[in-house]
Amino acid sequence: MKIYHNQLIQTLTQGFIPVWLVFGDEPWQKNNSLVTLKAHAQQRGFSEVIRFSGDNKFDWQQIIDEYQSLSLFASQRIIEVEFTTVKIGDSGNKILLALSELVTQNAELQDIIFIFHGPKLDGASTNRKWFKALTQLGCYLPLYDIEVKGLPKWLQNQAKNVNVNLAPELSSLLIQLFEGNLPALAQELQKLSLLFGTKQISLSDAEQIVIKQARFNPFQIIDALLEGNCKKCITMLDQLQQEGTAAGQIIWVFHKEFNQLYAMLDKLAQGRPLNDLYKEYRIWDKRKLLYQHALTHINLKDIKRAMSRLADIDLISKTSSEFNAFILLADVCLTLYHGDITQNYSLNYDYS
Repeated sequence: MKIYHNQLIQTLTQGFIPVWLVFGDEPWQKNNSLVTLKAHAQQRGFSEVIRFSGDNKFDWQQIIDEYQSLSLFASQRIIEVEFTTVKIGDSGNKILLALSELVTQNAELQDIIFIFHGPKLDGASTNRKWFKALTQLGCYLPLYDIEVKGLPKWLQNQAKNVNVNLAPELSSLLIQLFEGNLPALAQELQKLSLLFGTKQISLSDAEQIVIKQARFNPFQIIDALLEGNCKKCITMLDQLQQEGTAAGQIIWVFHKEFNQLYAMLDKLAQGRPLNDLYKEYRIWDKRKLLYQHALTHINLKDIKRAMSRLADIDLISKTSSEFNAFILLADVCLTLYHGDITQNYSLNYDYS
């Protein structure tokens, strides 16, 4: 069975589920899911937690040995297995298949709950026999980043959970400040709850207390670029620079995306249908609107200019310390949509 994070509480009320698979990279949802699962189990008598950390060198037989052993401390146990990598090898695959058979044979006991968790699974991993077998026994909870348009509802739900009454303008500010860092936003709500109780918190009440803790990654800049929000791109670049992100990491992401955009625009110009390109480049449904906007508003001249300027920035960043690569990357973001303007300005801004 496959569910999403917002279905977790409801699913837990449906009865005993022996196996949970929690995989994804969004930290708040992962922590919240694991805390919720273990708290629910412990309320029902699963008082002992045994933890393993598994990789391609881990002796997976230990999990079966623990499953078959008698506990000295509790008759009901939680066996938690953290995957440090999803590449568990043939031995891991075989052991987990054998484990699924044992759990099936002992289904009536209902004395052990398995919680497997780790990073985001790729398509190959979800097609492995061990994963399919365990999913049939229990519940798979994939964790995806919460998109910007879903943040207001998420914030409303979390504020309600901690009895915080936020004024509308404060909600907007919190989303702006903490986008990309939901754990920090959740902590901020708890702090506001302690300070203000249930009274409505206005913008003026909170603006001296709230600290800017938004965190972004280069791939989020790509989404902002595709939707043409250059102002947001520059905000993200500024934040990444403050966090010490290497400019080379962003250049690599930009280079990869620009090459794909150029290829897609070139094929569109040759008459290829857009839906064919979505299939060819494996564009997910939820990202099609982003690409539709970009492919409509970016022309071949500007993407060529952006690629050329990005190559220059790569060279400058490797050969000179006199220029701020993040300022130059902001130039590239603008070039995608306003190349006819930025081409008049040299990247060597000290000498222009």
